[in-house]
Amino acid sequence: MKYTLLLSLFLLNPFVSDAQSSQSPQLETVAQFGKHQPIGLGVSQPTPSSAARIFVTFPKNPDNYDYGLAEISTQAAGVDQRRPYPNAEWNKWDSLNPQNRFINVQALFVDNTNALWVLDPASPAGQRALPEGIKLLKINLSTNQVEKIYRFEDLPRERTGLNDVQIDTRRQMAYLSDPGRAAIVVLDLKTGKSRTVLENDKSTKADPAFVLTIEGKEVRDTKGNPFRSNVNGIALTHDFNFLYFRPITQTKLFRIATNYLVDPTLTPAQLASHVEVMGETGVSHGMIADKAGNVYLTDSPNKAIKYVTPDKQLKTLVQDDRLLWPDSFGISADGYLYVTAAQIQRTKRYNNGEDKVAYPFRLYRVKLPK
Repeated sequence: MKYTLLLSLFLLNPFVSDAQSSQSPQLETVAQFGKHQPIGLGVSQPTPSSAARIFVTFPKNPDNYDYGLAEISTQAAGVDQRRPYPNAEWNKWDSLNPQNRFINVQALFVDNTNALWVLDPASPAGQRALPEGIKLLKINLSTNQVEKIYRFEDLPRERTGLNDVQIDTRRQMAYLSDPGRAAIVVLDLKTGKSRTVLENDKSTKADPAFVLTIEGKEVRDTKGNPFRSNVNGIALTHDFNFLYFRPITQTKLFRIATNYLVDPTLTPAQLASHVEVMGETGVSHGMIADKAGNVYLTDSPNKAIKYVTPDKQLKTLVQDDRLLWPDSFGISADGYLYVTAAQIQRTKRYNNGEDKVAYPFRLYRVKLPK
């Protein structure tokens, strides 16, 4: 299936007129995906034998699904194509073989060795996870082969809800957010053993009184329950010294020094005492850090991307009506920030069964600040 690579900008928001719409020339369309909803995103670094590569995840849902992880590859001038990655076999949805198939791929991360990490929480269409399907894969981008799979068998997998992952190659650790248990998971990549930290801490729990409002409408499901998420997006600084994190449904950003996270001798209270409040940043889903130490935050209520500087200033990178639930980030070597727009607030679940998504789904990019 082929998709046209868009070189011009498109209006995504059907609720405003052209005269009222706000579009920034900074925000460029990279690709469109029809009715396939993009969630996770990873951008590799170029090598002597390969240009930068873009990977996108697509959730398992009953309406539009063919595979969970795709590489976005340009086959010819003006033509863009999703290709199942690392192969078609992994993308054959099979609930009877969840250990070796993608069940519901969520997050991607490209580490500084150019390995692609793929997190599959194994919870299709918002359902409970298939415990034996929960996994983290390490894929060698030179060979396109799965090198390692972590299964999290030492976690209460029937209660967990892993969401995002960052890789600390210096310590050989993975840090994962677990909104299902309002916790951070620290995975030792050498032993495969994991620890749960900051569980139900005030920094990892959603504010129960907070109701997310986007486009003048409260985001509530068909039963009237407001959208709510505990610790969700996380970002590891390039020097591996700090992990930034936050729940979606509250307004503060937190961080903790990773030397405390990896210290198993600290009590829960001692570890919590090292959590720093970085300030009020508003609502945010995904985040990522750049080499300069800026931490980028999606901002769905304001249809924007913001960032926190190393000296704790909150700035706006771009604001645009097409940023409908900006979700996941990737950064390219040539200085672009890539972002998926998931439009979750416009899906049937949050509109009494009515689909209000402005198709096609798209992937965007914007130049990073100098």
